[in-house]
Amino acid sequence: MANFKKLLVWQKSIDFVTEIYKTTEAFPRDEIYGLISQIRRAAISIPSNIAEENSRRSKPDYLQFLKISRGSCAEVETQLIISKNLNFLSEDEYLKLNQGIIEISKMLNGLINSLQQ
Repeated sequence: MANFKKLLVWQKSIDFVTEIYKTTEAFPRDEIYGLISQIRRAAISIPSNIAEENSRRSKPDYLQFLKISRGSCAEVETQLIISKNLNFLSEDEYLKLNQGIIEISKMLNGLINSLQQ
């Protein structure tokens, strides 16, 4: 398995987490233990699981952790919709972040599919 830091999907997910942190700083303070915490944890889970699989060095484990990362993408996508509906995100912020999470999810799908063949 390649060094996880060289994987484009890991690099993009690290950048995405940074954007999530910057964006959620503007959320209402009473959401610190609610939506802010949830969306940050789900976003952090994406690159963390990509990195964790690297230490295990087996294909089945690799696939499992990539699938967990993909599940975290769905969580973040859901939380972005909720944030937009609650007017915590502007339409532009939502579209930018949503595009990013969809791109990461597609990259994970491609990696998973290539490993399953």
